[in-house]
Amino acid sequence: MSTPGPERVPSSVKVTKTSGQGKPPAGSSAAKKTGGGKGPAGKGGGGGKGRKPVTPVKVAGGRNWGPIAVAGVVVLVAVGIIGYGVFAAVQGSRSWEDKVSEIAGVVNYRKQNNAAINDTSHKQGPQQYVTSPPVGGAHNSTPQNCSGDVYDAPIANEHAVHSLEHGAVWITYKPGLAADQVDVLKKKVEGQDYTMMSPYAGLDKNVSVQVWGFQYKTDDVNDAKIDEFIKDTRLVSALEPGISCSGGNTTTGPLQASAGNGAVMNK
Repeated sequence: MSTPGPERVPSSVKVTKTSGQGKPPAGSSAAKKTGGGKGPAGKGGGGGKGRKPVTPVKVAGGRNWGPIAVAGVVVLVAVGIIGYGVFAAVQGSRSWEDKVSEIAGVVNYRKQNNAAINDTSHKQGPQQYVTSPPVGGAHNSTPQNCSGDVYDAPIANEHAVHSLEHGAVWITYKPGLAADQVDVLKKKVEGQDYTMMSPYAGLDKNVSVQVWGFQYKTDDVNDAKIDEFIKDTRLVSALEPGISCSGGNTTTGPLQASAGNGAVMNK
């Protein structure tokens, strides 16, 4: 009968990071669980197929319209400035005859080249005229005063035509025209040198405005074309520019055969 030896005590081994022990053996179930098999990256263990890579979607960048809009505005402004400059240059080069002739309703008697209207001679006594009121022709040697004068009775054609020769605008109106309408016309004349105004018998319109060789008639005293006509013709229509409109005849009524009224103003 043998004597039992000392009791064996199982030894314990400490596993460290560097000992290489404690790792599951290759091919163990633990390794399989962790997917330790070799294979393409991104694929699952056991050779199964993974998800297909997602193809990036290209997003086209939007066009920046801000600078384009600004450039468009700049171009439009430049074109406008250039266009206005050209227009102003063309307008500035046009003659006053062209401007007044373009006013609708204006009659250009100069264009007709009528010898009776073109006559600038001085003659004594009453004269016969082509138009009514006259726009030119032989006339008295004394002009009618036209320094913004408003006459309340008809004046002699022969004196008035001489004033037209000096560049005056003559506004005439139907006798009996309402006082408030006459006042509208007065405001166009009073204080305006080289203008005059008087009633005129036999007018076919309420108002007739004339310079030498041009005439405009209308029934409306507020017609803007009256002002336009005056602006385009006053002074520049003179056949004898630079002669004063003062010192002429200031009386009213028709010219008498033996009349020598008014101060004499020669050419």
